[in-house]
Amino acid sequence: MRVLLIGSGGREHAIGWKLANSPRVDELISLPGNPGLAELGPIVEGIAVEDVGAIAAMARLHDIDLTVVGPEAPLAAGVADAIGRLGIPVFGPTRAAARLESSKAFAKEVMARAGVPTGGGESFTDPTMAKRHLEHSEGPYVVKADGLAGGKGVLVTESRTDATSWVDHWIETGPIVIEEFLDGPEVSVFAACTESTAVPLEPARDYKRLLEGDEGPNTGGMGSYSPVADLPPDLVDRTMREVINPTLEQMRSENTPFTGFLYAGLVLTEQGPKVLEFNVRLGDPETQAVLPRMTSDLVDVLEGARPEWSQLATVNVVLAARGYPTAPERGAEIKGFNGGLPGDVLVFQAGTVAEGKKLFVDGGRVLNVVGKGETIDQARERAYQAAEKITWPGVQYRRDIAG
Repeated sequence: MRVLLIGSGGREHAIGWKLANSPRVDELISLPGNPGLAELGPIVEGIAVEDVGAIAAMARLHDIDLTVVGPEAPLAAGVADAIGRLGIPVFGPTRAAARLESSKAFAKEVMARAGVPTGGGESFTDPTMAKRHLEHSEGPYVVKADGLAGGKGVLVTESRTDATSWVDHWIETGPIVIEEFLDGPEVSVFAACTESTAVPLEPARDYKRLLEGDEGPNTGGMGSYSPVADLPPDLVDRTMREVINPTLEQMRSENTPFTGFLYAGLVLTEQGPKVLEFNVRLGDPETQAVLPRMTSDLVDVLEGARPEWSQLATVNVVLAARGYPTAPERGAEIKGFNGGLPGDVLVFQAGTVAEGKKLFVDGGRVLNVVGKGETIDQARERAYQAAEKITWPGVQYRRDIAG
């Protein structure tokens, strides 16, 4: 089959790498892709991922047999609707179903109706009412932009002053949600959902803060690892039973059936796992740690087959540009990994651009260096040994991933 992959980040490079390894895929076309994906098949540049009409026309023109959508923005824009209307199979939710991620308030409402365990939350459009709510609450405070914010719209703080400032900043873009703080370790659990089935993927843990020790601003994610050893043995089954399946059933009952990847960000509280957030796609940077552990054909999994897994351990270290996440500096030449890394390391590209045989920084999160090993410690050592060989002026990364 001919597969169209939408997206350009490290997650999409990992998905494309896995799809390209499928004997069922004759050609992988990526839009807009990146230099790493360009090594796997043609890339289509010049079409924005939110231009759903142009993407649908391109899919029909190239006789696409399956479209896989990586990031949330085109899903929220309705790319699955546009492509689906042409009769082309697409793995990703409709615009209406994608509101599980594009609206925090909508997700809270669905979870409440479905009986899914989550923290309390309230949505505000009036800054005065939001600030009054904060004045009558005790920290830690959790304030979220209701819409998509690239992983940067969430503030967790002990400071009411900072929480109030966050309200002022984000309420200009739309509603904000103030949530109950959930205390406990976090973990990401994913499911691949078709019209009739939902199968779980292996969990992963990511690191959202920029600096070691979970300090600094929130980012899209600075690293991840899988498997996660400190989880209850029944966590995945319990998540499917108490979170994923009730949510899918509720969405069907409201005439917004969900297909695609559903990501449940969980907090393991003393009362049990509770949903911190839903995403309607695979996580980034978790995908880069999870997919190298999958031994099944990804196309089969997208069609509902239950995946099989190796005992491999993986650790993903994200290399970011100077100034990330607020003002990443572009243009520096990347040196140290083309053809120079061992076979137990994968490098997935994200914010890169190629000029001839040279590679340059072109985004905030630039590379994902994934170490593989028999244990997390071995995978972590390999990832960091490889990361130390990759250089450009201002490169930054956390040194405590999976530590």
